[in-house]
Amino acid sequence: MAALHDLGSFRRFGFLTLAGYSMIAVSNAIEALRMANRLAEEDVYEWSVLSLDGTPVASSNGLSLMPTQSAKSIEPFDALFVCGGVDVRRATSAPVLSWLRQQGRRNIAMGALCTGTFALAEAGLLRGYRCAIHWENLSALQEEFPEIDITDDLFVIDRNRLTCTGGLAPLHMMLRLVEARFGAMRVREILSQFLLDRDRAGNERQPVPTPPGTPEAMARALDLIERENERALRIEEIAAAARLSVRQLERLFRRHLGVTPAAYLVGVRLERARRLLRQTAMSVTDIGVACGFVSSSHFSSAYRSRFGRPPREERRQGAAASSSTRTMDLPA
Repeated sequence: MAALHDLGSFRRFGFLTLAGYSMIAVSNAIEALRMANRLAEEDVYEWSVLSLDGTPVASSNGLSLMPTQSAKSIEPFDALFVCGGVDVRRATSAPVLSWLRQQGRRNIAMGALCTGTFALAEAGLLRGYRCAIHWENLSALQEEFPEIDITDDLFVIDRNRLTCTGGLAPLHMMLRLVEARFGAMRVREILSQFLLDRDRAGNERQPVPTPPGTPEAMARALDLIERENERALRIEEIAAAARLSVRQLERLFRRHLGVTPAAYLVGVRLERARRLLRQTAMSVTDIGVACGFVSSSHFSSAYRSRFGRPPREERRQGAAASSSTRTMDLPA
């Protein structure tokens, strides 16, 4: 089993692309390796883009990476990454899960980019590990897999599991492997080549989206609301986190967001409920409870008021949309 100090021994990487994968996440991971090769003036790293049958897979932007090789016709890698994106649940087919479990039995290092963490979790390959996933899917994964330690970190390297969020996070995670082999100076050289002003640690939390020009005090309040919205937050607690009085907090929210802190909190809970309706098979009742609503009727009424339809209709429409765009599963 690969430990943190073994990361410098990794040479060969496989990137299994699932339908709708995030191109930016995969590209950033590969680019870190490419630049390391360029600066070393030799091919110290090798990588392959994979699908189960070798057919190029369309990413979320409609483009595909080539060449794409069959995952079943190549030698084992030092590390294998599952690359996810939009609608990862549908992309995680039975043949994909079967193949991932086969790789898991080989005891190689396995990882995930963006939402690929869901596929590893569904395959049973993350039990007893800490892991990371893009913030849009964080709540769903936490609800579905309570036995897994799912964090809101940018990336997590836990023994032989390497998981990360999207965007630039894969690049920074791969730089940990480069650092383990070549040292911190090489990492700084790569950052300079990519015009990045700093290296990011894995335990940095995913940023909470805030409107431009948000005052620092209000940003602290928004951070607490976003990260703790599943429990019964009191306005006094939010104000204390912002280091403001309740009256000052309410003035800030009305000035910058046009709503009270209480209304904003309800909105955050409803957005979380919407993601759970679309991303999980949880019952509507369980989702309402998980999002802090005291009764099904309260949840349904609030949901209809915000989105124009009740939660059950959201679930039905989401299922219909997924069915209408469903593609054939990858071959076994």
